[in-house]
Amino acid sequence: MDFPQGDVRLLQTDVAQRLLRSTIPARLAYNATDGTPRVMSTWFTWTGDELVMATYVYCPPMGMLRPAYRLKALRERPDVAVTIDTEPQPPEVLILRGRVSITEVDGMVPEQAESARRFLGEEGGAAYVAGAEHPETRMARIALRPTWVGVLDFQTRLPGIITT
Repeated sequence: MDFPQGDVRLLQTDVAQRLLRSTIPARLAYNATDGTPRVMSTWFTWTGDELVMATYVYCPPMGMLRPAYRLKALRERPDVAVTIDTEPQPPEVLILRGRVSITEVDGMVPEQAESARRFLGEEGGAAYVAGAEHPETRMARIALRPTWVGVLDFQTRLPGIITT
């Protein structure tokens, strides 16, 4: 598959699929309400159409959590970039761009429970989910449907500046 950078069909490549199934946290880049850039590490689940991330709005078992400041910023400025990349050299990099949609749900976002199992293992994931169980728990489902995709493996796909 030799799709150009930006083509969403790059999601079908081996590198993209490997990174979307990995336990490497995604890095979400967005603009805060004051207009300055932010980057944060986050668990994710790829549904086949959306990269789903989640955050707590309210969770009594975890103490008095305030809704994540990023929710207000993402609602005001939903355009984001996400990268999932490896550390070993040469790195593999997946870059996604698009707009997020936010849906608040009662209880845990199903994809967050899936992420917990993937990132923490079955036992750790089950403990994480159980630790958030409460009738008042509320989460936000942050979903990115990519409109631009980039893949770099520094072997067959290099950044443009290196190839020119």
